[in-house]
Amino acid sequence: MDLFMKKMSKIIIFIFSLFIFNFSNAQDLKLLTEKALENNPEIQKFELQYKITSEKVNEVHAIPNTEVAVGYFISEPETRTGAQRAKVSIKQMIPWFGSITAREHYMNSLADAKFEDIAIVKRKLVLSVSQSYYNLYAIKATQKVVLANIELLKNYETMALKFVETGKSSVVDVLRLQMRQNELQQSKEILEQQYIAEQTVLNNLLNRDKTVAIVLNTELMIPTGKELRTSENLKLHPELLKYDKLYASVANSELLNKKESAPMLGFGLDYIAVSEIPNTVFNDNGKDIVMPMISVSIPIFNKKYKSKTKQNRLKQEEIIAQKQARFNLLETALDKAIANRAVAKIQYATQAKNLLQAQKAEEIVLKNYETGMRNFNDVLDIQELQLKFQKNQIASVKKYFIQTASINYLSK
Repeated sequence: MDLFMKKMSKIIIFIFSLFIFNFSNAQDLKLLTEKALENNPEIQKFELQYKITSEKVNEVHAIPNTEVAVGYFISEPETRTGAQRAKVSIKQMIPWFGSITAREHYMNSLADAKFEDIAIVKRKLVLSVSQSYYNLYAIKATQKVVLANIELLKNYETMALKFVETGKSSVVDVLRLQMRQNELQQSKEILEQQYIAEQTVLNNLLNRDKTVAIVLNTELMIPTGKELRTSENLKLHPELLKYDKLYASVANSELLNKKESAPMLGFGLDYIAVSEIPNTVFNDNGKDIVMPMISVSIPIFNKKYKSKTKQNRLKQEEIIAQKQARFNLLETALDKAIANRAVAKIQYATQAKNLLQAQKAEEIVLKNYETGMRNFNDVLDIQELQLKFQKNQIASVKKYFIQTASINYLSK
């Protein structure tokens, strides 16, 4: 029995080592996050959209097309200096002073809003990578616990077989142990499949082949200190800053609208080719006509611009309402994440206490089983309880760090 207890002690120490966590995961997770930020196509998509919007700033410097017209007189009108043969006209309209600058400011404000999309998608990617990483960690830790319990049951089986030989136990106890091992073996194989599936999720976030092995050699520890509850940084979240940028773009749109409602100036030149009057001599005979022109395009019917002004005002009110609604959702999500993280901490501490008490109960049950005071069902019940507490502890660690990742997404 002493040899058995020594084996049991080693297994218990191995199981407990799974829960002596230290916060050394930062480097591994950081490297995975950096790779995701470098390679993720979603970020590349938004960066390209930002570049396209920024390039449109150069587009707004263009002025209306130059108009060129050529005409030929089929029936040549006679003038004092001769018959008009052909006419060439050139005309250029120019926007009102400051219109191009207003367009430039408007496009820049749209680019600024699009830039916030990049910040948002990066934050979401970091959150997704963290969540997948902690899912993998929980699966890996659960695998270790299951393997340790399989070894534990094998030792129980060895003990039960010896007691069968001495008549202190029955073959039924051995069969129960073997059935329990089968269940744990099934759990082990299911966890392997879950790990492969989650590994695919993380590799896809990193935009690399899904079969690349992700080896987790790190351990996690729930900090013992008290976390600060704050939502001050929430106001600086890019999802909210984007609304500020959109509001500014609407303001610039209204400035542009006012410039476009102003007149447009036009400068042009008409050239008319004139034929000489035959057999006649006088000054300017056959002299061509050159006529500079200035024109003004006046938007007399300006309901279009008045409607645009009203639309812009309503858009700004809509943006203010959307921002407030989004702030409320983010604030709610932040408070929930903080509360859930605190709950995970409480649950972890409770499971740690339960695990210690279950181990003490195990020692008592094993001694009683050896003396014949207990049947083997009690041993299996205690083993099942320990496995449950161990899994719950891992789930609490996973929950704590996933909620921390959510808090970081919302408040950093």
